[in-house]
Amino acid sequence: MRQLLSVSSQLGPWIKAARREAGLSQEQLASRLGISQSRISHMELHPGTLSVEQLLSIFSVLGLEIMIGPKPSGAPPGLALAAREPAPPEW
Repeated sequence: MRQLLSVSSQLGPWIKAARREAGLSQEQLASRLGISQSRISHMELHPGTLSVEQLLSIFSVLGLEIMIGPKPSGAPPGLALAAREPAPPEW
């Protein structure tokens, strides 16, 4: 699954979808991270509270990585990339 993230509110549904795709419940993911299930729920509902370290830990457990690169030139910020990438699943 590839996904463009341009605002933090997109991250929660994306983490939830990736967790489910990996076949993990919130409790199972929490156990692997050494945190509570309620913290996973909070992270999915309020992804702006995640630190980079926490995000990388979640991605590591889910077998994901972050790639960073320049936006295409001449495109309005956020619009050109969003048009090329599929929309996140709605939950």
